[in-house]
Amino acid sequence: MTGFSKWLTAVLLVVAAVLGGLLLFRRVSPAVQAGEALESPTPLPVLRLVSDRGTPATLAQADGRVRLVFFGFVRCPDVCPATLASLKNTYAALSEAQRAKVQVQFITVDPGHDTPAVMRAYLDRFDPAFTGLTGQASVIDDAARTMFVANVAPLPAEDHSAHTGAAQGGATASGAANAQAVGAAAAVAARIHGDQVSVVDGQGRFVRVYGNTDVVSGALDRDLPGLIRQYAN
Repeated sequence: MTGFSKWLTAVLLVVAAVLGGLLLFRRVSPAVQAGEALESPTPLPVLRLVSDRGTPATLAQADGRVRLVFFGFVRCPDVCPATLASLKNTYAALSEAQRAKVQVQFITVDPGHDTPAVMRAYLDRFDPAFTGLTGQASVIDDAARTMFVANVAPLPAEDHSAHTGAAQGGATASGAANAQAVGAAAAVAARIHGDQVSVVDGQGRFVRVYGNTDVVSGALDRDLPGLIRQYAN
């Protein structure tokens, strides 16, 4: 089996698992709230992660606030910055008292690159109040599965060392190196991950999911005051 075939198989398996997990959700009447609610609140596991400040943290950690959790990565070219920009506007529209009851949390799916410092600098571009989590790749994979988030690493870029080694110096070597860098960047951008925003209540229980359409259309904006009343402690 080729590398691409293995990667495609992994993608299909993850998508199937996510779709299977979504069967646990039920659609709430649009007249009441958008998004999808779990049939029953699900306590998150104590998976050990690291905060954007470099301090120990867990997925289950709760402080009474409603958490809006989004899985993404700093080098994501489109969905991640668009979603975080929407969440920035959603958060800014709240009153000061409401903002005190909400935590926007970004969990990286690219921990090899997204160190605590890298994440902190990235989140500051949206809102300094946003928080981030990173950690071991296997733990992040477990966290994503727990929240029914697809997370598939990109297909590794081809090794062009034979080509670059054949040209010592000069424009040819430089061009090959640039091409390899562009290929690597494209591979990173090809990472597949979920684009939903998950709602976690003040007790650390996973309770609801908003798809990307609900986020960018303003449905989450309209619902958030009600979510705070319902889920914050």
